[in-house]
Amino acid sequence: MEKTTKTFARVAEIKLTYRNRVKPGERPQVTSSADSYLVLKAGWDLGRIEFVEQFKVLLLNRANRVLGMYEVSTGGVAGTVADPKLIFVAALKACASGIILCHNHPSGNLKPSAADLLLTKKMKQGGELLDIAVLDHIILTSESYYSLADEGLL
Repeated sequence: MEKTTKTFARVAEIKLTYRNRVKPGERPQVTSSADSYLVLKAGWDLGRIEFVEQFKVLLLNRANRVLGMYEVSTGGVAGTVADPKLIFVAALKACASGIILCHNHPSGNLKPSAADLLLTKKMKQGGELLDIAVLDHIILTSESYYSLADEGLL
């Protein structure tokens, strides 16, 4: 089969865009896990928090101001998939300097699972390569939260 210039010219064009409609001075600043919890809970569909597990990421600039919240996945009652590639593509697209991982436990149990701890470790390592700090991993319920950073597990 003969390769032609026309064959090599047929590739998809990739465009990276990020639009933030919130003025820099109006973006919430996260300085603690309590701040993270307030921002996350305000952006969560509270009708689903005890129904299905969801994974979201807060994207932060260098001053820890929230650039946005990205919903990575929605799963079932017992779990959801948090693909590191999707998390980091969102962080890179927003030019985030730091991220805060978050997911809910519909059961109301705040204790992190072994899978939660493994994902956090993996994300922290990936973040170091990309110069994106993984600042915390919050487990959220309708009543409270658990911060892996506060517990020294990050």
